[in-house]
Amino acid sequence: MNKHPKVSIIVPVYNVPEKYLRVCIQSLINQTLKNIEIILVEDGTTDRSGFICDELANLDNRIKVIHQENKGLCGARN
Repeated sequence: MNKHPKVSIIVPVYNVPEKYLRVCIQSLINQTLKNIEIILVEDGTTDRSGFICDELANLDNRIKVIHQENKGLCGARN
């Protein structure tokens, strides 16, 4: 049995400059706790953020991407 619980990290994404999005996700990937899932909620972004989320998910199987119509911050977190 794994001694560490699985931790879910939810990151709402809406029109985030590419360099900040990549730094944010990379910092999560590099955490010492490895039993995590990173859920990126792409909230109807109008820039390349959704594409970048998919690209990063292809590099690490702990990353899941949810694409949805814009529901705002609360809608993205829920």
